[in-house]
Amino acid sequence: MRSQATAAGFQRTLKPWTGMVRRAGTATRLGDLGTTSLGAGRRVPKTHRRVEALGAIDELSCVLGLAAPEAPRAMRPLLVSIQHDLFDVGADVAAGPRAHGRVTAASVRRLEAEMARRARRRAPVRRFVVPAGWLHLARAVCRRAELRLWAVAERDRVNPEACRYLNRLSSLLFALAVAAAGRPRRWTPLAR
Repeated sequence: MRSQATAAGFQRTLKPWTGMVRRAGTATRLGDLGTTSLGAGRRVPKTHRRVEALGAIDELSCVLGLAAPEAPRAMRPLLVSIQHDLFDVGADVAAGPRAHGRVTAASVRRLEAEMARRARRRAPVRRFVVPAGWLHLARAVCRRAELRLWAVAERDRVNPEACRYLNRLSSLLFALAVAAAGRPRRWTPLAR
C-alpha cells in the first residue's frame, strides 16, 4: 500500500493494481487540481495523451449508444457488443504499459469476419459518400480515437491489438453506416 496527497490535502491509501477494472465514486474531488487516475492508480495530468485517448474511446461508445436505437434492428446487438469491447480497449489504455491485453487478435478477427460477411452481401462503394447519421459520426470519432491511441504509442507502450481494433472498427462502422442508409448520398464534385 502507498499513500498519496489528494486535492483536499489529506493522505489517501491506494491499493496496488490487481488487474480488475474498478469504477470510481462519482465525486471524489481528486481531479480538482487538474490530474486524474489511470487504471493502475497512477496520477497524470488531465491533458495526458492516455486521458485524451480514453476520452475519445468513451465518446465513441456514447455515439454508438445514440446510434443503436436508430440503426436497423439486426445491427443493434453488434453495436452493443462493440460498446462492451470499447470498455476493454479503454481498460488496456488506462492500465498503461502493464496492460493485460484484454483486446486480443481474436477481437480484431471478429471485426474482420463481420466486415467480410457484410462485403459479400453488398456491392463495393466506388465513390465518396456524403456522411449522414449517427454511424457516420461514430466512424469519425473512431478515427480520432485511433489517432489519439497512436499518439500514446509514439511515446509509450500500448496493446497493439487495441490500435488494430480501432482501425478495423472504423472501417466496419463505415460499412454499417452505408448499409443503414440504404442508398447513401454520393459526393458530386463541383464543376470546374
